[in-house]
Amino acid sequence: MSKSDKRMQSNLNIEQMGSLKHWGAPPSSIADELDKQAAVDCGWGRLIFGQTYRSSRQLADKLRDEGMGRRDVALYSRDPQVVVSQAPQELFIDPSLTYRLNLEQAELTEILADGITIRPLADARDIEQINRIYKARSMVPMRDGFFTYQQEHHELRILLAVERQTGRVVGCVTGVDHFRAFEDPDNGSSLWALAVDPQCEHSGVGEALVIALANAFKSAGRSFMDLSVMHDNEQAIQLYEKLGFFQVPVYCIKTKNAINEQLYIGPKNDEKLNVYAQIIVDEAYRRGVAVEIVDAAGGFFDLSLGGRTVSCRESLTDLTSAVAMSRCDDKAVTRRFLARAGLQVPEQELLEDEQQAIDFLQRHQRIVIKPARGEQGAGVCVDLTEPAEVVSAYALAAGICDRVVGERFMPGDDVRIIVINDQVVAAAVRRPASVVGDGEHRVIELIRKQSRRRAAATQGESVIPLDEETERCVSDAGFAMDQVLPRGERLKVRKTANLHTGGTLQDVTDRLHPVLVEAAIRGAQVLDMPLVGFDFIVPDVTLPEYVIIEANERPGLANHEPQPTAEKLLDMLFPQTALANR
Repeated sequence: MSKSDKRMQSNLNIEQMGSLKHWGAPPSSIADELDKQAAVDCGWGRLIFGQTYRSSRQLADKLRDEGMGRRDVALYSRDPQVVVSQAPQELFIDPSLTYRLNLEQAELTEILADGITIRPLADARDIEQINRIYKARSMVPMRDGFFTYQQEHHELRILLAVERQTGRVVGCVTGVDHFRAFEDPDNGSSLWALAVDPQCEHSGVGEALVIALANAFKSAGRSFMDLSVMHDNEQAIQLYEKLGFFQVPVYCIKTKNAINEQLYIGPKNDEKLNVYAQIIVDEAYRRGVAVEIVDAAGGFFDLSLGGRTVSCRESLTDLTSAVAMSRCDDKAVTRRFLARAGLQVPEQELLEDEQQAIDFLQRHQRIVIKPARGEQGAGVCVDLTEPAEVVSAYALAAGICDRVVGERFMPGDDVRIIVINDQVVAAAVRRPASVVGDGEHRVIELIRKQSRRRAAATQGESVIPLDEETERCVSDAGFAMDQVLPRGERLKVRKTANLHTGGTLQDVTDRLHPVLVEAAIRGAQVLDMPLVGFDFIVPDVTLPEYVIIEANERPGLANHEPQPTAEKLLDMLFPQTALANR
């Protein structure tokens, strides 16, 4: 028996179901009583109440009338298989489970993650922040003008989790009051589009939003709250069951559109691709470009269209020449090329031994030591101030590459700028991995928890190493790994902002100063790179001051949602598909 079957068997308790007097009624009888065909616009699509439709044909036709770029969901159909049979080429039963919380019995204590406030949607700027999170989670964004619409439709209840210190929205959830929507005789409500910013450093945000919405509907007198969760999302299911949700035999029906494609076509042959390759492959599939996975573990694949094939390794393609790649591969070479072009770079020196490294420290006081060749932040030690640290860092870098670079440390924000085809398409401030104290857990426990969240948000690509560098950063901040971090205390546990070592990103594309844009484009031209990711250090992204510290020939495009990085890459590789994409 599957896990799902066991849950159904153990969780179906008719007493828990509440007073659902219409649950077993024929569809026609409830439709007659309500005399309406109910659907609620949730911004990303419509929630369609199947029990309010007289016939399967009417419900199928409603689903087939889905708007372009929207994602409608039909719920509570008594006979979902019959509805799908009305248009089997266009409709499918979603592979999700429905969970219910009996609000008449539930006693949920509201919780707040440290530094987080939960509040209702306030203005149109909140919609922009919600859409930022939706896009980062590959969810359908809310449509233009939706703020005004929801203000006039009281069946919608949208809650936001907001970081007190910054005012930044880090989570959101949409609730639908069924009684307000169509005088639901079962007096229900439901939860939709729960999303937490993948860059969020606070734990418990999703749980807090679920509890807050449930208590809001309980206070409004609703009998239950339903939600839909993918059948294989074990982590979410465990959370819901912990809160008292139980599985009910209710099914979602959706349309076969490009957004839902992965739900109805079955597994592809590229399941083991990492996120950096997958984002490009998914965009290729969407445009009708043929994909051949050459080596999934290494991220190698071929894209073909119209008799032309482009070989790729993640974002690195045939369009990048071997000579151009070698200019980025060696950090000392990169600096020389950029400096000759008049672009700002930090002072740098090739270090032959430990003593030369110590001498470099004495001249500059704060330095960086890194291998001349390498990626994903391996062997990079930042903001070294003591000779003993320099000796250890030199040995680490020398173990990765036979050429070691010393660089003057430049304080400021670390900004990754992506240039594709001589156009800046994305820019993001990269923050080093950090944890926030709760007054209960030790630093090492907080690091492990944050590392698990980062891994879950990036399909395992981002984790915080428990190594000497992390211990050094914790020690430099005045803490020990086994020390309890005070509540609300934010501790940087790495000094490099690399995503592979647990760093996070904040999109700043629209705020980038024109001088930084020009420098990035000029740098790509100097290195002759059709696609490149530059690492800038800046005092502020809105100011013209900068230094360029690295160029990356294979930057991760999946880190830059909501910017259309994969779309721009496919535009460059197969320009004939660009118009069809817009």
